[in-house]
Amino acid sequence: MGSIFLDQSIPELMQNVERGNLSFKDMVDTTANVINDSEAKTLAWVCFDFEKLRLESEQALLKYKARGRLLGLDGMPFGVKDIFNTKSFSTQMGSPLWKNFTPGNNARVVDSLLFAGGLVAGKTVTAEFAVHALNETLNPHDSTKTPGTSSSGSAAAVATGMVPFALATQTAGSIVRPASFCGIWGMKPSFGMIPRTGVLKTTDSLDTVGFVAAHAKSLRIILDHTRVKGPDYPFVYKNVDRKGSYPKGKNRSWRVGFIKTHTWNTATPYAQQAIEGLADKISRENGFEVEEINWPDDLHAAHDIHSTIYNKSLSYYFQNERKMDSHVTPIMLKMIEAGESIKPEEFKLALERQEIFCKKLDQLFTSCDMVLSLGTSSSAPLRGVEELPDPSLIWTLGHLPSIAAPVFRCPDGLPFGAQFVSRRWNDYLLLQGIEELVDRGILPVGSQKIRN
Repeated sequence: MGSIFLDQSIPELMQNVERGNLSFKDMVDTTANVINDSEAKTLAWVCFDFEKLRLESEQALLKYKARGRLLGLDGMPFGVKDIFNTKSFSTQMGSPLWKNFTPGNNARVVDSLLFAGGLVAGKTVTAEFAVHALNETLNPHDSTKTPGTSSSGSAAAVATGMVPFALATQTAGSIVRPASFCGIWGMKPSFGMIPRTGVLKTTDSLDTVGFVAAHAKSLRIILDHTRVKGPDYPFVYKNVDRKGSYPKGKNRSWRVGFIKTHTWNTATPYAQQAIEGLADKISRENGFEVEEINWPDDLHAAHDIHSTIYNKSLSYYFQNERKMDSHVTPIMLKMIEAGESIKPEEFKLALERQEIFCKKLDQLFTSCDMVLSLGTSSSAPLRGVEELPDPSLIWTLGHLPSIAAPVFRCPDGLPFGAQFVSRRWNDYLLLQGIEELVDRGILPVGSQKIRN
């Protein structure tokens, strides 16, 4: 069935509520109806409660009427990846070891969305401890193909129009890959933009909170209501708040870098051709300049650095779970065991190399407003088949903001995306560039339609 969330961006939905063309009840009913229609063949949710959602919608309406003005997300249902604490739903983190765990509080980012008027529709399925084990969620475009990594429940819920957006996280490629494979928009903001309080911790220097959405024009308002603000957060205050939302000068062209990285040669030919074609298309737009950036040899170590930090951190944070290995998947155990063999001095060196890597990336992209790269190196592979290497992990390691754009379809008709990044803290500049390309028809407004 159709969904208003696939037809309209969040600003459009709010505008229609304000005009009286759409009600809070309409939005909640859409969520309930689409879940009833599609959940059995998608398996995107761990839990949801329609009765609770409708009651909270009625309460939100009363508050709106008393207030006399709309908040940014008033009455809007959203999904929460099941590693974020929630008061009203259990937080099970994709593991039977934590089944029915109730933390008794909300993750701070969940509270931020509730303060903006949003309504928690339920908890979306994640991989075990948000790592790599394939979960039960099905790709809504083809159930035989993977829906992506740990944020796949959130991506599938958005792709089918169950909710207009959902919270997600990325430690390697867990926002960009599900967004690409499910044909939706995704944003991994700069590391540190959105607070991680009340969210499962796996890796201190990599875990990044973000979100997936059905529309490009929804990304900005979600970021506005989830990120930290003000002088109590000195890095964000200095580099984002005081800089302003539009640091690009109005009287010059957009400077777009195009980069292939060391993952290029393992990508499918159709993905290579698609991204090169997009770079060429942007270069022919008035007011845009595209320049290919050479990927330095000394940055090829990104995956090795990431692996050392990731595995060692997993072996530390999941020591207790490791003792109950009969309830832990083989892939998780393998990563924990790999981490146990890493010496403390090797881990410390990897963290130092990450800092150097971040600085080198910043220098490499100094002259660019945004940079285009592969999103994923193919469309979704078959379930259980490992994804081809792609640049997502590289940008996570470098703490850069990244946006997944649902631009392409492979020869078999399945979606896959492009990826745009910018220097750290230039999230709003990146959003401005994306919105400009959407307005010009270079990038799609919404998500890829499900054809089956």
